[in-house]
Amino acid sequence: MAQPVVNGAPATETPLAGVLKLPLLTPSPSSKPVAPAPLTADQEKKYAEVLKNVATWKTLPASTVRNAPQADITDHERMWLTRDCLLRYLRATKWDTAHTLKRLQSTLSWRREYGADTFTADYISVENETGKQIQLGFDNEARPCLYLNPGNQNTKLSPRQNHSFCFMLDRVVELMPPGVEKSCLLINFKGAASGTVPSLAQAREALGMLQNHNPERLGRALISELPWYVSTFFKLISPFIDPVTRDKMKFNEDLKQYVPTEQLWDQRGGQLKFEYDHSVYWPAWTEECKKRRAAYIERWEKGGKMLGEYEAYLRGGDHPSLSQETGAAQNGVVPADGTSTIGA
Repeated sequence: MAQPVVNGAPATETPLAGVLKLPLLTPSPSSKPVAPAPLTADQEKKYAEVLKNVATWKTLPASTVRNAPQADITDHERMWLTRDCLLRYLRATKWDTAHTLKRLQSTLSWRREYGADTFTADYISVENETGKQIQLGFDNEARPCLYLNPGNQNTKLSPRQNHSFCFMLDRVVELMPPGVEKSCLLINFKGAASGTVPSLAQAREALGMLQNHNPERLGRALISELPWYVSTFFKLISPFIDPVTRDKMKFNEDLKQYVPTEQLWDQRGGQLKFEYDHSVYWPAWTEECKKRRAAYIERWEKGGKMLGEYEAYLRGGDHPSLSQETGAAQNGVVPADGTSTIGA
């Protein structure tokens, strides 16, 4: 049987017999992305305002420190400023344009300061040797599933533990199918001794990544098998969890409600027989992410390096690019070099 292709890259299939050790990269046929609601006229106007302002950015603070020195905005950062990205930040700020611009710039400065774009698969590898974090399959809405398994903790407390979470969040985004913007976290505390539970500082930092710098990226967090000390831990961090994130957290529910049983790990109640073998999974998974990333960049360049580009196009979907749809000088479409005819 020919190997299937997803977004121009080879994908794995669930084996008919035996145990899967490679990544599962294709959503179930039953999984369907949920289309966002159409924008109102007022929302379109606010989006255009944010895009126009972003187009003027030539430099950004090199860190989140007050009065940090400025550094030129890079092509990579411009590519990040997609239409969908701007809309996620607008939704997160309840369509407050000034707050949206502040948060967008804050995230870009934070990524510079944190080194988010410098973390490599080799650097993170040791953190995942026991399968603490595994991207495997997709939920009912075709969102990538990221399994977090604190019981598999294998390293001592260090910044790299949270660097690993940042790295995995970014890679999960790369594996999202066209039309998908969010992920599904499956957090299981089975076997987690009290000493392996993240510290309060670590938890706050991880929450900041999700809430402040990946807004509207979390679809659902499914949390299972909590010992008493983990329940106490959640009570301690509860004040730092915003209401939107809290509403997406489900505790000790039947995971088959949210993930197709054929794509749900059998260790979590599904039918998918999967065994984590770091020597097999990690190189295959990180190579697939690398291919998706390269294809994404190639499409952005082919589309004219436009600010406000469509992610569905960049992910290899059938959506036209901005330049194909409207032309570079229409409707607030802005080339990444910052030149613009808006307001002319």
